[in-house]
Formats: sequence, structure tokens, C-alpha cells
Amino acid sequence: MATRVFIPTPLRAYTENRSEVPVEASDVQSALDALVAQHPELRRHLFDDAGALRSFVNVYLNDDDIRYLSAGRIAIGEHDVISIIPAIAGGLAA
Repeated sequence: MATRVFIPTPLRAYTENRSEVPVEASDVQSALDALVAQHPELRRHLFDDAGALRSFVNVYLNDDDIRYLSAGRIAIGEHDVISIIPAIAGGLAA
């Protein structure tokens, strides 16, 4: 079953400007692995050298942050959607 992974605008340069990428996977970690297998340049933006998800990258399964679920081995259902949301910082101090 193909699961849709939504790609944020800053990372679309590494997915041929695609806003979503379908992947075949049974759990979130497998979906992310399949995503970087299709688009290898994404790996350094999503994962650190040890293979852990970077702290400034948030991944959601539907509306749930996977960090608060049971790590990455969360089963994916037929209509589930994975979203990658990079943390944004900056602005002017008041």
C-alpha cells in the first residue's frame, strides 16, 4: 500500500519539486527509509550521522508527532499521511 509523505517547501529541491512522495511501507520508519532511498539527498537533511531523526525535523503521522508515539515503528494504516515539518526559528526581538 502506498503512503503519502508530504514534503515541506524547503526540502522540495531534493524531491524534484514534488510536494508529496508516495512510498510503500508498513510503518513510519520504513516510510522514511523508502523516501530517502528514492531521494538520497534528503538523508542529510532528515537524519544525523548516527541515523537518528534530526532534532529540528518534526514528523507527523496524521496529526500526531511521532516523537510522542512509540518511536518510528508505528504501523501505517490505509489512509494515513506522513508530514515532515522542519522547525522554523528567527525573527526580530521586540
